[in-house]
Amino acid sequence: MKCLLCEKLSFAHICTSCQETFLTPSIYKRKILNNIEVISFYKYKDIKDLLHTKHTDLGYYIYNILALNSFVKFAKEFQYTDTITSIAVDDNVKSGYSHTAILNKALKNKYINPQYNKLRAKNDISYSGKSKEFRLLNPRNFSFHNSSLNDIILIDDIITTGSTLTQATQVIQNSKKEVLFCLTLADASLK
Repeated sequence: MKCLLCEKLSFAHICTSCQETFLTPSIYKRKILNNIEVISFYKYKDIKDLLHTKHTDLGYYIYNILALNSFVKFAKEFQYTDTITSIAVDDNVKSGYSHTAILNKALKNKYINPQYNKLRAKNDISYSGKSKEFRLLNPRNFSFHNSSLNDIILIDDIITTGSTLTQATQVIQNSKKEVLFCLTLADASLK
């Protein structure tokens, strides 16, 4: 097959050379509600086309490559005093897989225990390309199925306005759990 980025022959959808050149993560931080930190690994504009593959079968492979280059590296360095859990935002299976579940799974280490099917939106409206006003007028109405652990890392693929992560954080905090921080692949606010 050919590398999606350079079109050279490759055994992977994105060759090793392009992964090293274009998918080396950086750390970008911003804050949402109650001073919760959101850590992102890429600028949205730099991986936009790759992120949009989540709506296709190809997205399964691309999200695994993105997770390997960012979330897995983060998990290798992450240490904590106790075991904590990671929970993905709305990890429903669509197009045969869940892109947020792929990211969540990549965090597994001796300190992080990924849990699935814990945070689901009752409102199935897509926020993709929508304004902040639209997002505020159409909340996701998350339901949180309690986690066995109290400290949580919240996972999503993109942070745009922060409304999804804010709504998710509020629902989790209402269940007397603590969101330590959020992890996303990309931050759309970065220029």
